Amino acid sequence: MDYDSFKSWFEQLGRAWETRDPQAAAALFTEDATYQEDPFEEPMRGRSAILQYWSDVPQSQEQISFHSEILGVTSDKGFAHWWVSFVRIPSKNRVKLDGICMISLNAENRCYALREWWHRQEQEAS
Repeated sequence: MDYDSFKSWFEQLGRAWETRDPQAAAALFTEDATYQEDPFEEPMRGRSAILQYWSDVPQSQEQISFHSEILGVTSDKGFAHWWVSFVRIPSKNRVKLDGICMISLNAENRCYALREWWHRQEQEAS
């Protein structure tokens, strides 16, 4: 993995989130990928589980704005800081997420392992 391929992959994930496209997000992962959103929970396993996870976005989030900063890349891992804001569709609450992730990509630039740690701030709609 190199800096440019990791940056490109991460930008594609951000675009998929902003455009609320779960298919585009899932396509970035291998068939047997793991996705661990919480260090205390078992990771999601497989592209179909990842697609199911991302399929919630179009029904629950709008006005999504994603940003990221690449922190570093090794031969097999990329590290990034990301932050996103959106509005929850049902409640109209404004949400901000801020996180760090570690991602492993294969030779085809598909993710086979993602681990993230993030925090949420939510403001009730006025």
